[in-house]
Amino acid sequence: MKPGENVSPPAVQVPVRVTLLGSGDAFGSGGRLQACVWLAAGPAGYLLDCGASSLIALRRAGVDPNSIHAILLTHLHGDHFGGVPFFILDAQLYSRRTAPLVVAGPPGTQQRVEEAMEVLFPGSSQVRRRFEVEHVEWQDGAAVQIAGATFTPFTTCHASGATSFALRAEVAGRALCCSGDTEWCPALPRASAGADAFIVEALTFDRKLKGHLDYQTLRSHWGELTARRVVLTHLGPELLAHLGAVSCEVGFDGMELDLSPPPTSR
Repeated sequence: MKPGENVSPPAVQVPVRVTLLGSGDAFGSGGRLQACVWLAAGPAGYLLDCGASSLIALRRAGVDPNSIHAILLTHLHGDHFGGVPFFILDAQLYSRRTAPLVVAGPPGTQQRVEEAMEVLFPGSSQVRRRFEVEHVEWQDGAAVQIAGATFTPFTTCHASGATSFALRAEVAGRALCCSGDTEWCPALPRASAGADAFIVEALTFDRKLKGHLDYQTLRSHWGELTARRVVLTHLGPELLAHLGAVSCEVGFDGMELDLSPPPTSR
C-alpha cells in the first residue's frame, strides 16, 4: 500500500459562532439591549430569543436578518419575543425575504405574535407575504430539528402567560444552553449538562425576585453545573452595581463566545 492510500479525508469542521447581541433586562439597565443571542453554524443562522431591540442589535453587529433561519423563544415576555413582529415586518418591507422563517416557542406563540403585530401595526398579521412563517411549539424535553440544528426545551419556573423554557441548542458537534428567565430549578443543570457554554440569567446580585435568578443563588448551585463556560446575562441595576464581587464571566452586548473544543494534547 502506498502512503496515503485508503485514508479517509479529515472531517470538515463547520465554524460555529455565538454572539450575545443583547444582555440586558427588560428596561435597558446599563444601556444594554434586550435578550437576543445569535448562533451561526456555517450558512445557517438562529436567534435564541428576540427582544424588542433585536433588529437594532442585528444591524449593529452587521448580521443580515435574511441569514436567520429560525427564531427560538424561551418565553413570551416582550423583552424576549417583542422583536418578532418587527423582524417579520422588516423581512417583508425592507429585507425582501423569500426564504421560510421558523418561529419556535411555547404553546400559544403564534397567537401571541399575531396579537402583538395587530396592536403595533393593525392589519399587519394578515398581509400576504413572499415567505412562509412556520410556527413550532415546544414540549418539555422533546428535541426539535430545525435547519440542521437540534433544540431541546426544558420547562423552567417563570410566569409569562405560557410555559417558560431553557433551551439547549446542538449544532456541528457543539452545545449551547440559554436559561431564559427563571428561578433556580433542576432543569438548569440538566439543560446545560456538558454544554460548551451556558448563558444564564442573573438579574440581581442577591435580591430574591419571584421567577428570576440572582447571582448568589446561582453560585450556591455552582457545583451542579457542568458546562465548560458560564456567562451571566439579563443583567439588572443591582447586579451591575456589584460587578466587582462577581467571580464568573459577565456578558455584554456584542460579546462573542468561542465554542470550539479545547485544544487536545499531542
